[in-house]
Order: sequence, then structure tokens, then C-alpha cells
Amino acid sequence: MSNPALNQTLFGVDGAALELRSARMGLITSNIANASTPGYKARDINFAAALKSELAGTDTNTAANAAIQYRVPVMPSLDGNTVDMGSEQVAFSENATGYATSLAFLTGRVDRVTRALKGE
Repeated sequence: MSNPALNQTLFGVDGAALELRSARMGLITSNIANASTPGYKARDINFAAALKSELAGTDTNTAANAAIQYRVPVMPSLDGNTVDMGSEQVAFSENATGYATSLAFLTGRVDRVTRALKGE
């Protein structure tokens, strides 16, 4: 488990965002994997609420779990499954882009710290 205060000091908002995007990716992939499971209810993380909670000092798991919401289906299936593959694919792509962006910012920050420590 991570220390939110330490992560925020070292990595800023990008560290928190990366952890939450990772947790969100897990939920989205679970939704996709269960697209044909009768009665499965698609879930997602309210990213903005989770990030705000984590930046306020809540650990990542608690922040992510508190921000989990069930998706409201556009057209529910007869078997009770609420996974809409189109929506899940869009959410997956959007989240993957956000993850890559956060990772790029973190990599840049780590590179700057490494150069500073080397005296470059």
C-alpha cells in the first residue's frame, strides 16, 4: 500500500492519477471480460472524485473503492447484463491515453530528479 502524502510530495498529482488510472483499468477490463455474463453489472470509477479524495490524503484503494459506481446502461440486455462494449472500449481507450500521459509526466519528473542528483 502506498503512502499518499509521500507520493504527493514526490510525484504530485501525476502519481495519484497513475495509481487511480491503473485501478480504473482493472474495472474496465473486468467489465469487458464479463460482457456475456448474465446479470453482470458494469462498474467504473468516478475518476475526478477518487483523485480529489486521494489528494486529500486518502490511500488509493480507499479512494478508488469509494468512487466506484455502477454504469447506467443505454440499452440493458434481457439477461440483466449492463456491459455496453462500445462504451467500455471508449472508456478503455480514454483511460489508456490518460495513463500514458501521467506516466510520461512522471518519467520526466524522475529524469529531472536523477539529473539534479548527478549534478547535470
